[in-house]
Amino acid sequence: MSTLHWNNADLEVHKVVVGPYDNNVFVIRCKQSGDAVLIDAANEHERLLQLCKQLGVKRVLETHGHFDHIGAIPAMREAGYEVAVTAADAPRLKEVGYDVFLDDKEVVEVGKLRLHVIHNPGHTEGSMSFKVDGVPLLFTGDTLFPGGPGNTSFEGGDFGTIIKSITERMFVFPDDTLVLPGHGLDTTIGTERPHLDEWIARGW
Repeated sequence: MSTLHWNNADLEVHKVVVGPYDNNVFVIRCKQSGDAVLIDAANEHERLLQLCKQLGVKRVLETHGHFDHIGAIPAMREAGYEVAVTAADAPRLKEVGYDVFLDDKEVVEVGKLRLHVIHNPGHTEGSMSFKVDGVPLLFTGDTLFPGGPGNTSFEGGDFGTIIKSITERMFVFPDDTLVLPGHGLDTTIGTERPHLDEWIARGW
């Protein structure tokens, strides 16, 4: 079964859903160079390693450090893949390991593609999103889903902070920007933006 989820002349996005929490794992691949990155090594490491081999993945980017997003990291690192996470969420990876830190506004090169790192605290202290330069794709982890923000009831979560993250760091993008979250279906910025006041009123 094909894993291709979205593509244009320059890039491919592949998606698989893994583990008991139905985590979305994405691979962003540069068509010109064949280089790729994997977002969130969540679970089912054998499946992810096969996908990485097929698609030319060079490294792993973690949107945040919650347990359901990091289960495949030990196998990925053992196979030689570098794992990147924010310094703020690195303590959550102490048992599985990591290799490098990612910082807000850093630009990750994937062949000819450029991914902009966006710090989105609120779900965790170090949650990140990734925006593809010049392409309306935003990988939001567990910060923004269809229907609202991610859960802020866990340790390190804060509702006011996640609302600020969404408002100031995500809703600046055009309405046609595709939101690819850590679980569930895609949405768009334009679909979610009108509901901000509802989310604030309900408090989650």
